[in-house]
Formats: sequence, structure tokens, C-alpha cells
Amino acid sequence: MLSVLSPAKSLDLESPLATKKFSEPRLLGEAEELVGVMVTKTPADLQQMMGISPSLAETNVERFEDFTTPFTTKNARPAILTFAGDVYMGMDAANSFAERDFTEAQKTVRILSGLYGVLRPLDLMQPYRLEMGIKVKTSSGKDLYSYWGNRITEQLNADIAASPGPDVLINLASNEYFKSVRPASLDARVVSPTFLDSADGDKYRIVSFFAKRARGSMAGWLVQNRVRTLKALSDFDGMGYKFDPDRSTADKPVFTRISPPPGQ
Repeated sequence: MLSVLSPAKSLDLESPLATKKFSEPRLLGEAEELVGVMVTKTPADLQQMMGISPSLAETNVERFEDFTTPFTTKNARPAILTFAGDVYMGMDAANSFAERDFTEAQKTVRILSGLYGVLRPLDLMQPYRLEMGIKVKTSSGKDLYSYWGNRITEQLNADIAASPGPDVLINLASNEYFKSVRPASLDARVVSPTFLDSADGDKYRIVSFFAKRARGSMAGWLVQNRVRTLKALSDFDGMGYKFDPDRSTADKPVFTRISPPPGQ
């Protein structure tokens, strides 16, 4: 039983590490090949390609130029303690995980990445910005979906086979990133939780900010509770969400809540 997450644009490169454990990305050779493509891009290229500011484009040109192997704890950080967006705030691994939780996460959580393909939580990574949906021409095609081809799915199949529990993939990733997975070639059942909010208990909808944090919260809950069955998924109550059987289907469990007031 494996859960998959999207990466984050915002990164934490300074905070003390909550664990000394680390591992090396399994698809680092492919990442190096992509970096070889990206170092040919100018700041103007990145600005247009990614829709980012000139200063951010300059920063990411420098990151690709500074990319170096081998990865060590002096030039890279574990992925789960580097990504710092809403999903990772919801998970809060740095503050809530014990050592054994990091070990569990290494077995049961994967992060999809435009640059690294598939990351385990403790895989070292160097800072980058390369979203999966960006059109980057490589020898494999016009975009990163073409570049990664079957490799992400093949890696997930191997990880699902080695993970505890049933052959199930809990999809907590965004549509942009899950498109890099080929469900028809996946040796697992895919279950995609949905998180809905309502201001008045009547009309429910996905609120992106809350949904991202809820995905991270569920990923952390799965780790800390050593969840091994799909049935147990309905027990999730993080951030005030509750399982809603009337809105749910077998492969799309729905969790609902009354939204907190603005600013909370």
C-alpha cells in the first residue's frame, strides 16, 4: 500500500533536519540527463517556459548550473524535509514524525517529481524548479510526460510490490503529476481521496488550499497510524474532515467538513 504526493514549488533549505537518515534517488541518472537539457536554457527561456519572474528565473538557472553529483548531506537534503508547500505543511513531518515514522514513510510514501521522477521521502535532492506539466523538448519527445514514459510507473510497481499491505496506490497527487503515471500499466488498484469544504453545510466544493493541506495530512496520518487496509482509510479525521459515505465510491472516497473562518 503506497501513497503518492506532488512536490512543492516552495523549498526549505535552511531548517535543521529532523532525522539523520537519508537515501539516494533511484532515477538520478535520468535527472542528470534532464539537467543537461536545462543548463542550455537562459533566464529568459525559463521565464517564458515556467511563467516566473526574472529573479526567479535567474535563481533556477543557477540551480541547474550548480547541480552536482554525488549527492551528500552537505549539498542536498531529504525530499520530505525540503519541500515546503501546503501539502508538506499538512503533513508536518519535521515536527510530528518520530524516527520510526521516517522509516515507515520510506516504505509507504512516494513523491512524483518532474526532475527526479519518483522520490522516496528520505531521498536526497538538490533545489530545483521543473514542474511536470512544463513542455521541455528532449530526445524522448516534447514534454516531461514523454521523457519519463513508463519509468515512473515501473518504479511505482516495484515499490508497491515491496510495500506492506495490499497492492493499492493512494493517489494524493495533483492531476498534473498523476498524469505521469500510467494506470493501465500499474499493478495496483488506484484510490483517489477527495476533500470537500462547505461554508454552510449545504454546498460542498474543493478548495485548493485546504485540499492540498488535507492530502498532506492524510499522507502523514497513513504513516503514523501504520494503515494497512483500505477499510481503515474511512477513519481519517485530520483537519476536521470526516468520511462521507453518501458522496463516496469504492475508488473515490470523499471527506467533507465545514470550512473554518477565513484566516484560520
